[in-house]
Amino acid sequence: MSSSSSDTSLRIDKWLWYARFFKTRSLATKLVASGKLRLNGEVMSKPHRQIQIGQILTFAQANHIRVIQIDAVATRRGPASEAAQLYTDLSPPDVKKSKDDKALSADFEKRNPGAGRPTKKDRRITQKLKDSFL
Repeated sequence: MSSSSSDTSLRIDKWLWYARFFKTRSLATKLVASGKLRLNGEVMSKPHRQIQIGQILTFAQANHIRVIQIDAVATRRGPASEAAQLYTDLSPPDVKKSKDDKALSADFEKRNPGAGRPTKKDRRITQKLKDSFL
């Protein structure tokens, strides 16, 4: 591989590791191999696939869907400040529930400890309440 091509492209798994999305390169490789990563909307399953500047990566990380635009190709796994300059995060902002919403949704499902399993009647009442909020 010539040095000019290594300046403009890099393996997907290496770039994800360099950009600090994953703690180890093997975790990044597992994500790509599982087929849960998209490169410009196309499902990728081969970690050796080369990425280039301007491409869009979409993948799940924890409870978030990450949409990342590649801005630079790294040459090493550096500090977090350096890694943040490799991409632009295009992910939609997280919608956070207020405390009232959380309390309201969980309040009617709460059962006292030792109360046992809900009966069929209890489950129907709970489902009817849930449906009224939709």
